[in-house]
Amino acid sequence: MRQEEQIIRTEYSELMQKSYIDYAMSVIVARALPDVRDGLKPVQRRTLYDMYELGIRYDKPYRKSARIVGDTMGKYHPHGDSSIYGALVVMAQDFKMGLPLVDGHGNFGSIEGDGAAAMRYTEARLKKITQEAYLADLDKDVVDFVPNFDETEKEPAVLPVKVPNLLLNGAEGIAVGMTTSIPPHNFGEVIDGVIAYMKNPDINTEQMMKYIPGPDFPTGGIVANKDELLSIYSTGMGKIKIRGKVEIEHGKGGKDRLVITEIPYTMIGANIGKFLNDVYSLVETKKTNDIVDITNQSSKEGIRIVIELRRGADAENLKNLLYKKTKLEDTFGVNMLAVADGRPETMGIVPIIRHHVNFQYELATRKYKTLLAKELDRKEIQEGLIRACDVIDLIIEILRGSTNVKDAKACLTAGITDGIKFKSAQSKKDAAQLRFTERQADAILEMRLYKLIGLEIEALLKDHEKTLANIAEYEEILSNRGAMAKVIIRELEGYKKEYQTPRKTVIDNLEEVVLEEKKIEEMDVVFLMDRFGYAKTVDVATYERNKDAADAENRYVLTCKNTDKICIFTNKGQMHLLKVLDLPFGKFRDKGTPIDNLSNYNSSEENFVYITNLGSISTSKLVFGTKASMLKMVDGAEFDVAKRTTAATKLNENDEVLFVQRIEGDETIVMQSEKDFFLRIEVAAIPEKKKGAVGVRGMKLGAGDTLCGIYLLGNGENVNVEVKGKEYALNRLHIGNRDTKGTKR
Repeated sequence: MRQEEQIIRTEYSELMQKSYIDYAMSVIVARALPDVRDGLKPVQRRTLYDMYELGIRYDKPYRKSARIVGDTMGKYHPHGDSSIYGALVVMAQDFKMGLPLVDGHGNFGSIEGDGAAAMRYTEARLKKITQEAYLADLDKDVVDFVPNFDETEKEPAVLPVKVPNLLLNGAEGIAVGMTTSIPPHNFGEVIDGVIAYMKNPDINTEQMMKYIPGPDFPTGGIVANKDELLSIYSTGMGKIKIRGKVEIEHGKGGKDRLVITEIPYTMIGANIGKFLNDVYSLVETKKTNDIVDITNQSSKEGIRIVIELRRGADAENLKNLLYKKTKLEDTFGVNMLAVADGRPETMGIVPIIRHHVNFQYELATRKYKTLLAKELDRKEIQEGLIRACDVIDLIIEILRGSTNVKDAKACLTAGITDGIKFKSAQSKKDAAQLRFTERQADAILEMRLYKLIGLEIEALLKDHEKTLANIAEYEEILSNRGAMAKVIIRELEGYKKEYQTPRKTVIDNLEEVVLEEKKIEEMDVVFLMDRFGYAKTVDVATYERNKDAADAENRYVLTCKNTDKICIFTNKGQMHLLKVLDLPFGKFRDKGTPIDNLSNYNSSEENFVYITNLGSISTSKLVFGTKASMLKMVDGAEFDVAKRTTAATKLNENDEVLFVQRIEGDETIVMQSEKDFFLRIEVAAIPEKKKGAVGVRGMKLGAGDTLCGIYLLGNGENVNVEVKGKEYALNRLHIGNRDTKGTKR
């Protein structure tokens, strides 16, 4: 009989909340955040352990990365090969890691953002420091092993890392609702900091910073806000201001060059290309005229970006411009978040070292307990063999007189002589006194005859002395925390001596960059835009020489100041602002630049209705007219805004702007509908509204009719319009009232 299904009723919101919390904690603890003890994320820990298990040591041949990735994914990390290979690549990159953990062979990417080759091409093996300080002692029961995802293998819950990797290599990770961002530090300085803490556990952050003054980025650079580091290292949060290193090289003929030899840590990767583009942009937008050329001469030897300057250029001011306007000065957001005791926690530098040191004591305790147990076992066997050598004749007599191993072992361990033939009663009496332990008896029974040679016995006695010394040493270490601390410190000093490197990053207090921007000399220019939307500016004299051609070839011709802004009104009711200085300035026959590239105007979605300069409308008024015959007057000062795009008017559904024009105040407006109705009204009849208003109805339209044209007539002006093959002079229309039908032609 089939068991009846049970429907469990639950609140949907509670179920979702529980499921999401479970997911979030899984990402936080098992994916994105490093453990404070070994400073590794799970994918890094599993990859290194797998390499250790595969025997890919620093002194062995390289193995294909694909082999490492596949083995790691199959045994320990079932989350896809890209995440595993990505972690392997980063651990081999010396420009990202303060202390690379993997020795990569092949293309493992570059500082300029080039990706690594596919994992079928690259090879890898462990670094010596990784093997010695990250994976040693795994055979000494120093860490717990837990089942893998399918419970077919065992993996370490944490690696027995003997150096504070969280500070050495830093960390970056995005979890659910939280992120971690820890900068890398100098190997020798961090080791000094750990030793200082072990000697004085009450050390504070300020005292610790005498040993660890700040981050040490692999890319070098300059930390510019030294005074803020104390707060950052106390709270675990803050912003580190970093700058690239720029040198001024003097060339021939007064032509200097700026050479960037170190970049901010945040610039590695695609941001180097972005920096070059930003420098190009400074030239194109006329922010500086001092740059002649820029070349990226970086190589395996290091970063070298050369900016050629024109003769007599102010190199210092240009250096400040680069710091101010590009990513050559950037901020590194610090959030020292890691998993401690199973939960995420933001910690300062001293708590991180405290967790590390406590972990070292735990590792040392477990290691020396394991070693002590092995030495005690060895001592037991050695004592049995030494004692056996003293009564070897009796033991041989027991073995020759026994019918089986069981009887011989019983005699050796408990003195049971039953079933054993002895040569004399004294031998039997002596045998009854034997009391070897089980292990000693097994060792005696397995002992080979050559062990009875004098030199072998002497070696056995020496080994026993060494074993007793080891036992005394291990018991001292386990019973005395000070002795254990000395052992840990001695090991750390050994690592420092072999692996420390000079500091790369300079730490200083630098003043905020003050940029002395040159004042732009105000001048009159002529704005020209052709029917294809290509715009440029020329000086007034150039325009006057080519006036006829300029007026004939261009759709818009405006005289304005070079410090002015161009206002582009569109049929969608938008106004786009464009600085005149952003337009190319030069020769009359230059093609110009599309308006789309210089402003937010999009020629594929909207059309020009009116283009003017802000200077000419800021003290005037504009009239707006739409296809649905909505009119309004707006003060031009409302369009003097900072935003590059603003709503110039409000439109009803399916309506669009048909007409925008600057007015003096005594003109008349003529509206023409699709069905050939005309209405002429005075501009004074149009009320003034805000730019966010819809306006009022100008002409009463019939069903299905819309305006197709709006014309502005000044005193004595006339416009001729063709209707059904005949021309009509609009100035002959009688002036009517707003919101009437008008007259049909």
